[in-house]
Amino acid sequence: MTEHPDSSSGGVRPRVPADDVPHARTWMSWPSRRSVWGRHLSGVQDDIALIARTVAAYEPVVMCAPDDWSARQARERCGPAVEVITDIPTDDLWMRDIAPVFRRDGHGGLDAVGLNFNGWGRKQVHTDDAYAAELVAARRGLRFSYADFVGEGGAVETDGDGTVMATESSLVNKNRNRGMSRDEIEDAALDAYGADRMIWLPGIKGKDITDDHVDVTSRFVRPGVVMVQLPPPGRDDVWARDAREQFTLLSGATDARGRRLQVVRVDGPDTVRSRKSTFVDSYLNFHVVNGAVITAQFGDPAKDEAARQTLAAVFPGRHVVQLDVDRLMGGGGGIHCSTMQEPLP
Repeated sequence: MTEHPDSSSGGVRPRVPADDVPHARTWMSWPSRRSVWGRHLSGVQDDIALIARTVAAYEPVVMCAPDDWSARQARERCGPAVEVITDIPTDDLWMRDIAPVFRRDGHGGLDAVGLNFNGWGRKQVHTDDAYAAELVAARRGLRFSYADFVGEGGAVETDGDGTVMATESSLVNKNRNRGMSRDEIEDAALDAYGADRMIWLPGIKGKDITDDHVDVTSRFVRPGVVMVQLPPPGRDDVWARDAREQFTLLSGATDARGRRLQVVRVDGPDTVRSRKSTFVDSYLNFHVVNGAVITAQFGDPAKDEAARQTLAAVFPGRHVVQLDVDRLMGGGGGIHCSTMQEPLP
């Protein structure tokens, strides 16, 4: 956990705001490759369409499709409330990781930063995904730059008030940032996000395609407050141990303003419907939209309701909408992973 002073001279640095600021729109990507999803493609498309329709009830949604055929599919399943475009081709659906991170410039405008997406360490085809950030920024007419490190939007959580957190396993990893020290990666991430303090969590290398993105387990809900999902007491796999370690470390951490973090606990489900080893049973992979929080449910009535109530308490005034997107989450990611918000300036 390191603090870096604001090195800007005379003015406010561009900063990535927190997820809960007012949004202009949400960006998404239509899954189209059977080579990636195999026989699960149609079901995953249904889940992405459900998320898009749900988000579109609260704010505009732009869905990127790689070609005209895929665009027709997306329009049929998503309905007229979702704008589908074909001038930003993509390889897969994980818009959180391939889109730019949008920054407020302190003068009523936005710019955008690309995180040099490389297929989570060259684990998956990313011929088109590698250029999505730049193309999204160009479509919006925003000044664009590339960060000085390789990463993904789901790898970095920000409170919008000077503090970010990430797992070392994801970013301090030779498959993304070979030859860079942790301090060098930290400096580059703080510069990209306009932040002053990094909280590092160890994470887990090599057990999933992301090398353990922080947005599955730990999330900022506002400055000084984080949520951490903990597993049932009987679980002792690597993911359970990782979650408990994140809870312990964040409980003792302070942010860029010197505040001791308040940690809100969310209990993960006892049972899920899926048997896939890649299944992500995270309530915390939620997407905050204008007036709502969109999250998952897993068919565990008591835990689903407890998570809903906790989210409602920490995001007062917002509806909490829970969706069954098991097929998407069987692919190793969730609702937050498949969306990227564009804030209002």
